[in-house]
Order: sequence, then structure tokens, then C-alpha cells
Amino acid sequence: MLWRFRSGLSPITRRRIAVFRGNRRARWSLWLFALLFAISLGAEFIANDKPIVMQYQDRWYAPMLVDYPETEFGGFLPTTADYRDDFVHDEIASNGWMLWPPIPFSYDTLDRNLSHPAPSPPTGRHWLGTDDQGRDVLARVIYGFRLSVVFALVLTAGSLVLGVVVGGIQGYFGGKVDLIGQRFTEIWSGLPVLFLLIILASLVEPNLWWLLGIMLLFSWLGLVDIVRAEFLRARNLEYVRAARALGLPSHLIMWRHVLPNAMVATLTFIPFLFTGAITTLTALDFLGFGLPPGSPSLGELVAQGKNNLQAPWLGITAFITLSLMLSLLVFIGEGLRDAFDPRHILAPMQPDTETSMAPLTKEPADER
Repeated sequence: MLWRFRSGLSPITRRRIAVFRGNRRARWSLWLFALLFAISLGAEFIANDKPIVMQYQDRWYAPMLVDYPETEFGGFLPTTADYRDDFVHDEIASNGWMLWPPIPFSYDTLDRNLSHPAPSPPTGRHWLGTDDQGRDVLARVIYGFRLSVVFALVLTAGSLVLGVVVGGIQGYFGGKVDLIGQRFTEIWSGLPVLFLLIILASLVEPNLWWLLGIMLLFSWLGLVDIVRAEFLRARNLEYVRAARALGLPSHLIMWRHVLPNAMVATLTFIPFLFTGAITTLTALDFLGFGLPPGSPSLGELVAQGKNNLQAPWLGITAFITLSLMLSLLVFIGEGLRDAFDPRHILAPMQPDTETSMAPLTKEPADER
């Protein structure tokens, strides 16, 4: 199946894949980042204050998927059962069993049975300790990693669409359209983004979608110049001029003939835009103008490390997590940049059986 997929690719695409795979640092960074993100997607099965599955009085339950009232397990309250409550836990244990996640705490679970005052140091119960509210740090890191990556993915996708549309229109039509568009982007990019966020945060209670919308108003500006330059270069190529002479509509020429070439330079910019989205979210959470309080934010973990210098595990965990995440993304971006660089594509590949898509073959030496 993989051979069929590769055989359907163009020679240029296969060469780009070979160049990317030839960069071992970028290749391993991509695998490691994908693995960490896949683990974070299953955060509920790794860190949760509810059992994955349980059996009570010969009946099966899935507490992660369904909220069961306490009366279902011999309690008196119609509210959702607290499986860490001593009465509920003992009742289920005496009439069945529970399968817990490796970390029996969610990102917002308060542990009131700490051996040390919060923030408590790492122990066998809390592998990376707790924050100043008694919440498990490792659980918050796992959920925070997923939240940061998903936020950056959505923001990068939206920025890519807006940047390509605006830059493509400016570059393809040129003239007054390009002049007006350039003046608008210059004025818009000169607005103080941080001050606007602070003002809006004081007027509206921030949430994930509100923050995405505000940041999307400015994050696409970095792509406009790249896309515009590529469209300006490609609009005068012979095949584009021939398409105009045949009477093809402008949107069809832009979509089929100009955009594929413009995306070559744009794709190399995406990992760095992705990194910028994560750092911006972390900075806003650190300043208190980002996600709502209590969200599993890496920026809040950095702020807790600053405010609790007597608990060095908070700052060290935040530093290692952010450094690892951003370093992997930078290495992936470097690999993509090399893969789309014409100098690397046209240069002769070194014979490497591990990275070459089509290994070179040598003729056997003549026997004497």
C-alpha cells in the first residue's frame, strides 16, 4: 500500500520527501511530536478522576462516557457520583471492581489528602508534584499540551486561509488592488495587539473561541507578503498568460495554476506560524489575559512557577515542556524548509538506504 502511494507521487514530491527524511533531526522530531500529540489526545484515558470501566453488582459501567448518579451505587444524592469519595469507593469495591487510569487525577481535580501542603513535591502519588491548589501537575501538562496544539492547529488553519486569500488577490490582480491591500495590511499590522487584548479582556470574559477569534484578526498578516510575492512572480509566467488568453476565469486560474506554486513557500512558513501561536497563547495565559482561570494552560503553569519559587518542580516542568514542544516544531520547520528548497531538490542525493526514496545501484566490479 505504501509503495502504491509513493508510486502515485510526482518525482518532485518524492524528492522532497527524500530530502525531509534525509534530515534525521527533523524526521525524528516529527515522529516524537506526533507521538506526544497522540498520547495527549487520549488524555482522559491517562489522567482522570473517573474509572475507565467498572463492574458493580454484575453490571458494567463506563463512567468516562456516562455520568451516573450516586444513588446508582447505594448513595443518597442524585448528583453525579464522586468515585474518589470513600463511601462510593468502598461500596463499589465491595460489590465489584474499578479500572482506573494510570494517573487517577484530572487536570482540575483537587487532592485534599496531600502529605505536604500545596504545592507538594513529586511523590509516588503525584509524579511531578502538585500546583498551589493541589492539582496534579502531570495531568495538567498532558491536557495543556493537547489544548495548546489544538489551539495552534485551528489558529494556523484559519490564518492560512485568510493569508492565502488576501495575499493571492493582491498579487494576482496587482495595480490598485495591491496598493490598497498593502496600505490596509500595513495599518492593520501596526495596531498594538497586546493592548487590544488587554482592553477586550477587561470587557468580555475570555474563553477559547473568543481568544481564537481575536488572535485570528492579526495572525494571518505574516503570510500575506509571502503569498503576494509568489502570486506576483507567477502571474506573468507563460502558462498563466496562456490560461488568460483562453478566457479562463480569474478564480480558476488562481486556484489551479498559481496557488500550487505559491504554496511551496507558504508551507515552509507554517511550522513557524504554529510555534508563534503556541508562544502567544502561553504568554497571554502567563499575563492572565488568555484562557479562563482553571484551564489546563502551560502559561498558567509558568506563572505558578514564578509565584512559587519554593516549588522548583513547577518552573522546571513548564520550562522542559515548552522547550521540548517548541524545539520539535522548529526542527520540523527546518526540515520542511530544506525539503522545499530548490537547491536541495536539484542537488545530487547522497546514497543512503535509509533515507533515499530510490537507492542508487552500483554495477559490480569486474572480476580479475
